[in-house]
Amino acid sequence: MKYQHSKKISLLSLLLILPIYYASNSPIQTSAEFKSDVHINRTVVVFRKETIMRQSILLTVPALQQFPELPRGCEVTSLAMLLNFAGVSVDKLTLAEEIPKVSYLSDGYFGNPHQGFVGNMYTYNQPGLGVYHEVIQDLANQYLPGQIDNLTGNSFTSVQKKLNEGKPVWVIVGSTFDFLPEEQWETWKTKEGEINITRRMHSVLVTGYDENNVYFNDPFYPEQNKSANFQSFVTSWNQFGSQAISY
Repeated sequence: MKYQHSKKISLLSLLLILPIYYASNSPIQTSAEFKSDVHINRTVVVFRKETIMRQSILLTVPALQQFPELPRGCEVTSLAMLLNFAGVSVDKLTLAEEIPKVSYLSDGYFGNPHQGFVGNMYTYNQPGLGVYHEVIQDLANQYLPGQIDNLTGNSFTSVQKKLNEGKPVWVIVGSTFDFLPEEQWETWKTKEGEINITRRMHSVLVTGYDENNVYFNDPFYPEQNKSANFQSFVTSWNQFGSQAISY
């Protein structure tokens, strides 16, 4: 019995000593070595404060008229309102002078509103059309470098988000603020290819919305916050490629 008891004690001692022995003879793994041995996928999570979307909003933006100096200057007049609201002191005539321009018709090719203002902005006695978002963005960037946000191609929700941030939005729509039938459009051959245009194009500065209406400063009128049916306005805006500029 005494022998068996001693044998049990020796076995227990061996079991206790072996882990200590191996631990003392094994290299210590540093935290750096541990990290190099174990591949960990780390995902950086950035929490953004989401814009709270209100059911209705209406900004108070000083209105500017394009007339009498700029009969076709709705785009630069709407841009002037946007920039003025952003704290930039610039007038519509300065923007009209600075915006790139292209000929209405030259060597059998029509001007391209994606490249510059087409034709004459200052009088109806000479042909003209208008200008699209790319050119407006470039001009606006001269006054708010790195701050201009081109929302073109997005849903109207992107316009609503900007309004909820307290920023109005420059857009291109039809002058009827509703769907324009096919007969109102024509195909132009430009140096860059064929494009569909309509002489019913217009530019306004969107200032608000509610369940039924979209509100905007229309350069045709001296009043602030003219309105159009929400769905009709958005349909018209989509017809022109959902063009929108803000900051």
